[in-house]
Amino acid sequence: MEDRITVITDTSLLVNFLAIDRVDLLVALPASRFIVTDHVRSEVTEHYDEQLKRLVKAIDSGQLAEITVTDLVEVESFARLAATGLGTGECSAIAVAANRGYAIGIDDRTALKRIAKLYPAMTVLTTRSIMIELIQAGVLSVEQADAIKFDWQTNHRFALAFDSFQDVLGE
Repeated sequence: MEDRITVITDTSLLVNFLAIDRVDLLVALPASRFIVTDHVRSEVTEHYDEQLKRLVKAIDSGQLAEITVTDLVEVESFARLAATGLGTGECSAIAVAANRGYAIGIDDRTALKRIAKLYPAMTVLTTRSIMIELIQAGVLSVEQADAIKFDWQTNHRFALAFDSFQDVLGE
């Protein structure tokens, strides 16, 4: 059996895939499984009605798993991170990833800077890196990925700073 990495995902990345109803792409990412914290689910519940329905469906079907942050080390890390102004989803995802040695899926720029400073060895996946990996694995064509990129940019307030995935493949 292949080794699978566990990715704890923050709201910022998760909502991108929920918005286009493509959680299946996260599931299709080779050798990865995705988990959300109860805090991330709360953020989705509070801010994203349509995405919440899709999140519940993904959890109920086993595409995503949900965990509750109760480990004392994670709660303490969460509190320290929250004191720096990060949101609850970011704090919970970073605390769990750091404590359990998981990768993190996140797009929030401030949180990415904090991770680079506090946990430089942490494996970080972004929407961009996931899409590139899906192209390289043959799950998506460049054209399909570009169509998703256009959908995000046009309909969901998420833009990537390049014209086509073809431009960034092999970086």
